[in-house]
Amino acid sequence: MTNDKARIATRETRAREASAKFDAAFLKHWQPIYRALVRLVGDHAEAEDLALETFWRLYRHPPTNERDDHLGGWLHRVATNLGLNALRARKRREQHELTAGKWEIEKPSADALDADAAEEERQRVRAVLSTMDERQAQLLLLRHSGMAYKELAAALGVSVHSIGTLIVRAEREFEKRYREKGE
Repeated sequence: MTNDKARIATRETRAREASAKFDAAFLKHWQPIYRALVRLVGDHAEAEDLALETFWRLYRHPPTNERDDHLGGWLHRVATNLGLNALRARKRREQHELTAGKWEIEKPSADALDADAAEEERQRVRAVLSTMDERQAQLLLLRHSGMAYKELAAALGVSVHSIGTLIVRAEREFEKRYREKGE
């Protein structure tokens, strides 16, 4: 019984020490991390979100064998990676929105026959996708929407190394079914 109490007391002491260490690191590094992210992403609210994510990662998975003088570098590396990922996502989103907007602007200028043919084509594609394996169809849709391999892997819960193979298989299956549907 006393061993259990001693273990609990030791665990509580370690938790308090870890909490105090995290609090000190947060107070010391918050402003430099936040300012670096504001310069990187150019948006105060997004920089604050990314800084909070950085410190959340420190809290959840602190670096092992890191000395206190290296903690700032670790935090800057994590923050920079998060900021760059946010910029990439923003760029993909903007490109997608521009493409979608351009398509909507050009749509009325197409003649009725082209519009009908395009609608028939979309219906045919939807019909083919509906007959495919759900994961393959989802993979093709997400890839077509501009997602990177890493994002696809996360969305589908598979290894990033298998995404290329899965895409090739899905494309082949789609092409096979598409041709069958057109005949």
